[in-house]
Amino acid sequence: MSELVTRAQIILLARTLHVSPHRLAHLERLGAEHLHELQQRMAAIIFDEHAETFRRISKLVPFIPLTISMPLVQRIVPPMMTGRAAGAVGIDHPKKAVETMSLLSTDYATDCTPYLDPATVGLLASDAPPEPVVAVVNEILRRRDYVTAGPFLGYATPSLIEAVEQGVPDDEGLIFSAAFAYSSASVSAVVRQLLNGPAQRIPRMVHTVLAGSPDLQSAALSVFARCEPEVIAAVGDILFSIGSPESIGTLVTNAQRTGVTVEFLALTASLSSVALDRLAANPVLAERETLSGLVAALEGPVGPRSWRGLFELTAHGDVDLRRDVARLLAEVSAAMVAQLPSRATEAGVWTALLDMVADSDSDVRAHIGGVWAALPDERRVGLQRHLDERTADPRLAVLRAAMPAVSVEEVFFRRRQLRRHGSGGPEFGAAAGGFGG
Repeated sequence: MSELVTRAQIILLARTLHVSPHRLAHLERLGAEHLHELQQRMAAIIFDEHAETFRRISKLVPFIPLTISMPLVQRIVPPMMTGRAAGAVGIDHPKKAVETMSLLSTDYATDCTPYLDPATVGLLASDAPPEPVVAVVNEILRRRDYVTAGPFLGYATPSLIEAVEQGVPDDEGLIFSAAFAYSSASVSAVVRQLLNGPAQRIPRMVHTVLAGSPDLQSAALSVFARCEPEVIAAVGDILFSIGSPESIGTLVTNAQRTGVTVEFLALTASLSSVALDRLAANPVLAERETLSGLVAALEGPVGPRSWRGLFELTAHGDVDLRRDVARLLAEVSAAMVAQLPSRATEAGVWTALLDMVADSDSDVRAHIGGVWAALPDERRVGLQRHLDERTADPRLAVLRAAMPAVSVEEVFFRRRQLRRHGSGGPEFGAAAGGFGG
């Protein structure tokens, strides 16, 4: 997940523990998934500690009219306590909880929101009146408290999303809130509904993104990259029909400057052919600095979608683009070259990989062939099969000639030997070294 999601989990954990987020900054290395789990556990522990108090409050609800209790609550009860108690009240008295939403002032309800249990809100969402919810969302976004808004996306019903679509005009705020949300499935569901909603909100959002700050563009790329492939394709078609070559070029540049190149490539993997053609033809991809940034982003632990994005881009580009990307990959390290066959298998892009190698300069092809020839036998079997399917391409002859012959039977025999006798010798290691300056 993106750094924005990780940062949001740090802030939510800090709120749960009543400490400054700076005191928990060292936990960022845990990643969003583990931080989310930690925050959920700590919130459950704190709730259990106050469970008896919340039960007592809940028992009073049927006996005190809300028209009397709510004005008093807003005057004397801190929003943090009200927000946390709302979970128990909402579970025990769902109708009363829904009625309460219309009796609280927008400011007080907004102050309570960071301390609400999103799951409890989810139980009430189908009956919640849209008007006070929209008013609170507008106030949260006015305060730029996007971290608070994010967790509730997972519990928004279609009717509430439609109400927000119609009643919340802040495009930037909605994008930033979605960028801080933990659940990718929820983000995708919301974007899907906005695509199909009566207000046709996505084209307006895309205009806002293209004219917006680098941070907004970074957040938008993070949001759209987390959507389902068909949602990304639909958003991408809108993006490339609205955006000029200059604005798309700026978007690519800002993705690199703000550290979301991996997300940009993941989004690229699901673009339609028309959108990919327009992106690949953009002048920004003729700049070596841009291509270097795309390749460099793939050096770390990156998922197959981002690799697929790079190869889809080369497949829809011209020969010069494929040649330049091949050289840049070769110049990173032999380890990068050695992992290309595995990445092609994971991402399903063998045709694009071999097309890129075939269009590369002769010295790059020779280097790639040398690295691949030194791969372990069991990794070369699949590689050799794909090369054999391209025997008619003379440009790949140097790779085929460099590959020592190996049979599937021999590989299985070696595997059995490894199981019986442990690790083999250096022939099972990968190549090391570099290429170019």
